[in-house]
Amino acid sequence: MKRMGMIFRAKANKALDRAEDPRETLDYSYQKQLELLQKVRRGVADVATSRKRLELQLNQLQGQSAKLEDQGRKALALGREDLAREALSRRAALQQQVTDLEQQHQTLQGEEEKLTLASQRLQAKVDAFRTKKETIKATYTAAQAQTRIGEAFSGISEEMGDVGMAIQRAEDKTAQLQARAGAIDELLASGALDDPSGMAKDDIAAELDRISGGTDVELELQRMKAELSGGSGADRQAIEGGQEQAQQPQTQQAQQPQAQQAPDTSRFDKQ
Repeated sequence: MKRMGMIFRAKANKALDRAEDPRETLDYSYQKQLELLQKVRRGVADVATSRKRLELQLNQLQGQSAKLEDQGRKALALGREDLAREALSRRAALQQQVTDLEQQHQTLQGEEEKLTLASQRLQAKVDAFRTKKETIKATYTAAQAQTRIGEAFSGISEEMGDVGMAIQRAEDKTAQLQARAGAIDELLASGALDDPSGMAKDDIAAELDRISGGTDVELELQRMKAELSGGSGADRQAIEGGQEQAQQPQTQQAQQPQAQQAPDTSRFDKQ
C-alpha cells in the first residue's frame, strides 16, 4: 500500500508539473499578495478608526472635567463647600477614565504605526515581486518561443515531424512512380510489351523514321532556298529528282528479290 501510494503521488506530481504554467502560478501568487496587502491596509484603517474614536472620547471627558472644575470653583466661591467637594470627586473619577483612555490611545497609536510600517514594507515587496514576475514571464515566453523555433528548424517538434514524414512519403511514392514509368518505357521500346494503341515502335523502326524524316527536311530546305534565290526549273527538277532517288532505294530493295527469281528465257527464244 505504501508503494502504491508513492507511485500514485509520483504520477500525480508529474502530471501536475506537466500541466503547470509558471506564468499562471506567478500571477496567482501576485494576486494572493495583493489580497494580503489589502487586508493589512484594512487593519490599518480599523486601528486608525478606533484611535480616532478614543480621541473623541478623550476630548469629551476632558471637557466634562474642565466643567466640573469650574463648577467646584463657583460652589466654593458661594460658600458651598459640599458641592465643591462633590464636583471635585466627580472630576477625579473622570480624570481616571481620561488616564485609561490615554493609555489605550497610545497603544492604538503604536499598533497603527506598526501596521502602517508593515503595509509599506509589504507594498514594497509586492512591487518588487511584480517587477520580478513580469521579468520571469517575459524570459519564460522568450525561451519557450526560442525552443519551439529550434525544434521546428531541427524537425523534432510534433508538428514538423508529421510534416517531415508526409514529405518523405510523398518523395518515396514519386520515386516509385518514376521508376515504374521508366521501366514501362524501356519494355515498350524493346518490344517486350505490346502497345494496343499501335503508337509504340522498336529501336530500328524509330531510327529509320528519324533518318527518313531528316532527309525529307533537308530536301524541303533546299527547295525553299532555290525558290527564294530564283533558281531555274532545272534546279527544282534536280531537287525533286533527289526526292525520287531517296524513295527509289526502298522500291528497288522491294523489287530486287523478284528480279533474282525471274528465269533467263532468251536461250529458248533463239531456239
